[in-house]
Amino acid sequence: MESEDTKKIQEMKTDLNLLLECLKYQMDNPFSQKEALVTIHSVCQQNSNAGVYFREIGGLMFVKNLAKSSEHSMVKEAALYTLGAVAEQNVYCQQSLCTSELFEDLTWFLSNDDSNTNLKRMSVYVILVLVSNNRTGQTLVRETGCITVLTQLFRTVLSKYELNLSDKNAFQSYQLWSSVCSTLCVCVNNPQNDENQMLCCSLFPHANDWLINCIKPEIIRPVCSFIGLTLANNTYVQKYFISVGGLDVLSQVLVQLESDSHKTLSSAKLAVVVTKTVDACIADNPTFGIILSKYQIVSKLLTLLLHEGLDSGEKFSIILTLGHCTEDCEENQYDLFKNNGLPLMIQALTESQNEELNKAATFVLHNCKKITEKLSLSLGEYSFDENEEQLKDVNMKEKNLEEYWKKAKEILHRIEQLERERNEEKIQREKDKDNVSSMNINIQNTLKHLHADSIGRGPTAEDKDKRQLRKLQSYQSHGVLSSACTNDHQMKTLLKSTNPVNACYRESGQSKTLCKAISSYNQNLYEGTTFEKKNSVSQSSDHIFKHPIPVVKNRKQQLPVTDPFTLCSDIINKEVISFLATDNHSKMLKYRCSGCIAVGKSLNSRNFSKLLHSCPYQCDRHKVIVEAEDRYKSELRKSLICNKKILLTPRRRRQLSGESSTSGEIKKRRIRKNFTEEEVNYLFNGVKKMGNHWNLILWSFPFQQGRKAVDLAHKYHKLTKRPKCAAP
Repeated sequence: MESEDTKKIQEMKTDLNLLLECLKYQMDNPFSQKEALVTIHSVCQQNSNAGVYFREIGGLMFVKNLAKSSEHSMVKEAALYTLGAVAEQNVYCQQSLCTSELFEDLTWFLSNDDSNTNLKRMSVYVILVLVSNNRTGQTLVRETGCITVLTQLFRTVLSKYELNLSDKNAFQSYQLWSSVCSTLCVCVNNPQNDENQMLCCSLFPHANDWLINCIKPEIIRPVCSFIGLTLANNTYVQKYFISVGGLDVLSQVLVQLESDSHKTLSSAKLAVVVTKTVDACIADNPTFGIILSKYQIVSKLLTLLLHEGLDSGEKFSIILTLGHCTEDCEENQYDLFKNNGLPLMIQALTESQNEELNKAATFVLHNCKKITEKLSLSLGEYSFDENEEQLKDVNMKEKNLEEYWKKAKEILHRIEQLERERNEEKIQREKDKDNVSSMNINIQNTLKHLHADSIGRGPTAEDKDKRQLRKLQSYQSHGVLSSACTNDHQMKTLLKSTNPVNACYRESGQSKTLCKAISSYNQNLYEGTTFEKKNSVSQSSDHIFKHPIPVVKNRKQQLPVTDPFTLCSDIINKEVISFLATDNHSKMLKYRCSGCIAVGKSLNSRNFSKLLHSCPYQCDRHKVIVEAEDRYKSELRKSLICNKKILLTPRRRRQLSGESSTSGEIKKRRIRKNFTEEEVNYLFNGVKKMGNHWNLILWSFPFQQGRKAVDLAHKYHKLTKRPKCAAP
């Protein structure tokens, strides 16, 4: 594979060298130069490293000079297109081309009346590539005056509002105008450039005229993109756009597109584009939302939100615009409330799984919370305006206002109920965690208390223990122990009064009863602390059935059987296994990974690997180690089979080095060929024309077969060192 890759790279370099030479020696044939430039473009598109190599051999600068000095228009267009394609694919080529000289040449192409439409399009394309994601390019396009020429083209390329794309000339002009719009968008944004935004805001009146007179997707999409990016995060430009009537124009276009959205889906999609532009205009200035209330934009957006052909991203843009409209404008809040916007927001909040859309809907509900509280407090007050006469007119027009107020109460109550339920769920989870921890502490204290009482108690307590065990079973049957989470004090006193350890030692029958009592207690305790989620069940069971601390070995053995803590731990271990028989993690109590428990043993790389492979119950960490080791061994075997010679140890390395020297093929030395007089002349002529580019000289002149660039360099240096030698 490596040999094939290197072969392809070598072929690519050879092709680029030959194509560059073809460009140099075909200056009188523009068709051949155009074909060579197109071929260079295709080679650079196929290989990402081709552009870097083409720049290293000086091809990029040669094509740039060719675009400037050529007298043929087709050669200039092809050269500019090749420059743009190579710069778009490689950042280093973009930086090397980003000079004031090239921007001045492109400005001259755009401002020259003799330049045809295709040449201007290629010039705009190169500017677009050089400015994209490049702050240096944005600065140069402003300092060289190129952005001024672009704004002039934006005004003058399309002279008629009646756009006829079927005409060939009109279509070419539209393509140039669309390219200019895209280039201006890149000049002001990504990264954001405030100075370029200030220069481009002078085009807002012309853009408004186009929006009013030509409502077509071919015009609205590029114009809205230009306006939205020029307005973004710049309050001064936003205020200027509103002062020239831009927001009113956008509102009128949005109303017209919304009315047409019921007929065609394209109108609905186009209305979403205008909505995004409106949102960019009022995002940093929510007070300007009052302008939108004149055109009832909120009701139009709600109607557009119900369109079935829109996806979640487009609905998110509409809801976010509603949020900015209602953020600081009570008229828009009331309009949203009146058109049943709040139920739509709640529906979007409950049904959608998109986090961004849910955040936008929550933003709208938060904005309208104050207005719902005002409407719910008084049915007769409407405090949007201080003028009492306007209030009376509004009350006369809104006959069904009481129904809206009732809906506001219901929605407000529903919002509060949702918040209350969330708070209760959080509190309940905290209580459950506290109950589990308290039960764990109580069980440990109870076991310690039982062990302390087992030493000093005599045989007279047998009857009392029997009664307490019966009482324990009766409580268990009546469900007292199942409610241990809420009645923790009663359970603690009941366990303190019994001594199951002595009962186990005194009589085997009582030990069986004790085991049943403990198992029933643990089962009820497990059922009482069960949550709705399965993970909490496994966690609580692990905390409850914790093994007690072992007894000190130096204590005197007073009882004939094992110590009580060992007995209790065995009983609890059996109960844990029985309760967790259906769980996937139940085997972890019996079986553990050999690599985890073999801490005290002396381990090395060999016996530890054997230990892990012999263990049938491996943890995740050691399982990954075993798999990686097996995979490495299999790859090592494959390479051993393929190569049959691998350096494993220093001894093995010496043997293999001796074998390779004897068994390997002996390299044959090249046959010496002296340079002829013609070759010497070729060498000196090539140095005069091309300098010390030995590869170019080698490919440009018919040297003998077997010559290399190193041979030419050595021969030239030997000839120049001789005092008698001179160039022919």
